[in-house]
Amino acid sequence: KFLLQRIIALAIVAAALLSLIIYSQTRPVRAYVSGVIEVDEIRLGSRVGGRVRDLHVSEGDSVETSMALVEFEPFELNEREQQAIALLAESEASLKKFMAGMRNDEIAQAKARFNRAAAELSLVQAGPRPEEIAAAQNRLSAANAEFLLAQRDNKRTVELYEARSIPKSEFDQSSERLESARAQVDLRNNELKILQSGSREQEILAAKAAVDETQAAWQMAQSGYRVEDKEQAAAARDAAKAALDAIRQQKKELVLRAPSHGVIDALDLQPGDLVAPNAPVLTMLSRDRMWVRAYVPQRFMQLAVGQSVRVTLDSFSNRDFTGRITFVSGQAEFTPSNVQTPDDRARQVYRIRVQLDGDLEMLRPGMTANVWLESLKGQ
Repeated sequence: KFLLQRIIALAIVAAALLSLIIYSQTRPVRAYVSGVIEVDEIRLGSRVGGRVRDLHVSEGDSVETSMALVEFEPFELNEREQQAIALLAESEASLKKFMAGMRNDEIAQAKARFNRAAAELSLVQAGPRPEEIAAAQNRLSAANAEFLLAQRDNKRTVELYEARSIPKSEFDQSSERLESARAQVDLRNNELKILQSGSREQEILAAKAAVDETQAAWQMAQSGYRVEDKEQAAAARDAAKAALDAIRQQKKELVLRAPSHGVIDALDLQPGDLVAPNAPVLTMLSRDRMWVRAYVPQRFMQLAVGQSVRVTLDSFSNRDFTGRITFVSGQAEFTPSNVQTPDDRARQVYRIRVQLDGDLEMLRPGMTANVWLESLKGQ
């Protein structure tokens, strides 16, 4: 009887073992891989840098897009901006002047200069008037008369001086009057010759040059400024505007703003700290995109970008999330140590990225997630 009981017990155990073996060979394989939730890590900095004036956030704070995070001292940027504004106004005024051309009163002034130069040329070409020559002749005649009178007086003075009737001083005065009268005759004679010979050739050429110069200035005033002058003024205006835009862009860099919705991950600053230009000053984790990085074995290489998958998390066991495959590696790699797959025999896997959809506010980077691939059989 005891032997019979042992035989029955062994038969039951053998049947149980056989059933387990059969079940293990026929049970469905749960097709999923485990991965980790990741987000974009953004290292923010300023292209200007400088001294920190205000801090609006701390580590762990949630921020929204365009929210001010850090503010820097403007230093001399405000003064440079005012200077650039003044230079831009000056260049715009210069451009308007060249585009508008000469004013009417400037054109009239240029015309008046031309008319005066033309009149002066006519005077030079015409030479002295007959009345001027006649007046010069009369002045010469008067000078000759004065000279004759001085000669007679001097002759009498000489006779009296030789007779010792007058002092030497009176004799000297008479001689000086005679020489003065002779000089006046020479002077008036030269004046008459100059008037009779007319204008010199050099004077006529100089007057013609003045007419040509004033005429060219008048025509230039009528036609306005040259195209090259307008282009130069426009280029100066554009350069001044570009300089002002550059300064204003630098002023925008004085306020460090959040590029997206996220969380401040690392911040080691205090008001008064000096920050170098183009140096990261804080790190934030963007919450706009979340994805699961996972590795799948070769037997699931029917995966394609755009396919939908189900995602579950240990932290939220009662809720499923929807994901979309956005990346599939084109080259296999050895299984990383932190990857769990249902098939331990798979030693080479392919990295995939699954973009999570829906409300993701409760999720955090670093959470473990399971990407279920069983639904891909139908796809």
